[in-house]
Amino acid sequence: MNRQPLSGSKLRSAGYDERQQHLEIEFADRSVRRYKGVPAEVWRRLQSAPAPYSYFEDRIADEYPSEPASADAQADARARLDDLFR
Repeated sequence: MNRQPLSGSKLRSAGYDERQQHLEIEFADRSVRRYKGVPAEVWRRLQSAPAPYSYFEDRIADEYPSEPASADAQADARARLDDLFR
């Protein structure tokens, strides 16, 4: 999943998988969390929010289940595929 930079000091970037409704957010400390069941509209509003962190805190943080995610999930997925097809 490709993440896009976000403005503000507490969020670095975010990306969205519309098919799975997963939202990945990278925080300023470089930790990444994946939020599940997030509607596309929430993703669009996060992208256009004048204060993305405030929107995150108000509309996402406690509303959707989350789990830690890799800082580079795309590289992890590629490595798993490489291991599978070696």
